[in-house]
Amino acid sequence: MERYEIIKDIGSGNFGVAKLVREKWSGQLYAVKFIERGFKIDEHVQREIINHRSLKHPNIVRFKEVLLTPTDLAIVMEYAAGGELFERICSAGRFSEDEARYFFQQLISGVSYCHSMEICHRDLKLENTLLDASLAPRLKICDFGYSKSSVLHSQPKSTVGTPAYIAPEVLSRREYDGKIADVWSCGVTLYVMLVGAYPFEDPEDPRNFRKTLQTMSVLLKSVDIFYLGYLSPTQRRELPYQKLKSTHGS
Repeated sequence: MERYEIIKDIGSGNFGVAKLVREKWSGQLYAVKFIERGFKIDEHVQREIINHRSLKHPNIVRFKEVLLTPTDLAIVMEYAAGGELFERICSAGRFSEDEARYFFQQLISGVSYCHSMEICHRDLKLENTLLDASLAPRLKICDFGYSKSSVLHSQPKSTVGTPAYIAPEVLSRREYDGKIADVWSCGVTLYVMLVGAYPFEDPEDPRNFRKTLQTMSVLLKSVDIFYLGYLSPTQRRELPYQKLKSTHGS
């Protein structure tokens, strides 16, 4: 880490702490996730490194390198100075249809790229979508700790992710298609952008989803946005990404 100057803490979680650093020779700012060496370096950390480093797309936080310090494993990545999309919604209350479409189209672009690389994210949510500092912010997907590669790993069956965003089939504890579950999470994200609230009565219990399917369908139809998130797994599997992108780009 001698090539970097630590500026300040920018976040923390179960993994450890994230810090803003400056590369000394270039002056470039980066975000570094510090994870204590030992038991915290588990399969999720290994997957995050292996899967994230293989992805290069404008709507995905760029992976730079992994470093070891005497006490930590440090993951160096692009710094998204605009903060979380979640914070932007909290400030605005909710987005207009145009603004929701603008960010949703970028989300779909990043997710479809991940899927083309045979990687499912499995924890897509507003807190894992960052923004750069430009006037027309570019969305950046981050945090690949729960991701799975269909090339390197078995079909997912564990219940992982954030409760309010989890697809119903993930709760079954049987094998499921992680890509299709990602599409559900994209739908929840779209709903929150438009409404400013989660689509379920209890965001900690997505099993209540049947009570609100009809309401969600009517809302998303009324704003002329393709309500992809709330279709069955089979219907979601049949959705071509080009159709999604063209629908939301109109």
